[in-house]
Amino acid sequence: MQRRSLLAALPALAGVPALAHHGWSSFDQERPIYLSGRVTQVAWRNPHAELQLELPENPTLPADLAKRSLPRQSAAVDGAALLAKARLPTRRDRRWEVELAPLTRMQAWGVEEIKPGAEVAVLGFTFTGEQGEAVLRAEYLFVGDKAYGLRSSPA
Repeated sequence: MQRRSLLAALPALAGVPALAHHGWSSFDQERPIYLSGRVTQVAWRNPHAELQLELPENPTLPADLAKRSLPRQSAAVDGAALLAKARLPTRRDRRWEVELAPLTRMQAWGVEEIKPGAEVAVLGFTFTGEQGEAVLRAEYLFVGDKAYGLRSSPA
C-alpha cells in the first residue's frame, strides 16, 4: 500500500522546482550586472555558497571598473569584455541574493568565509529580463582589493 502511494505521488513531485539552485541557462549572460554593498546573511554550504547583499540607496558603477585586473580562470571567460559591458540592474531592489561558487571552488581560489557586515562587490548575471527574484549568479567576486573568478578554477 505504501509503495502504491509513493508511486502515485511521483508525477506530482516531478513538477516541483528545485529551490535556491538555478542552472546557467536561466541567466542572461549577455548583460553583466554589477552590485556592491554590505553582506547581511551568508550560507557557506553546497551546492554553492550564497549571500544576501544590501545595496546602498543609490548604487553606482566604480569609475575604474572597466580597467580592473581580473584573475584568469580555467574556463574561457572574457572578463575584460564583461567589465566593459557591466551595468547596474534596472530593478530597484535593495536586497539581492547572490549565488557564489561551490565550496571546493571557493577554497581553490582561497576565498575566506565571508561574514555578515562585510563589504563586497560582484559582477554576474541575473534572470533574463530581470524577471522573478532579485538573484545574481556571480562570475567575479571582489573582496577588498582581491578579485576572484567563480565560473571555474584558477588557471
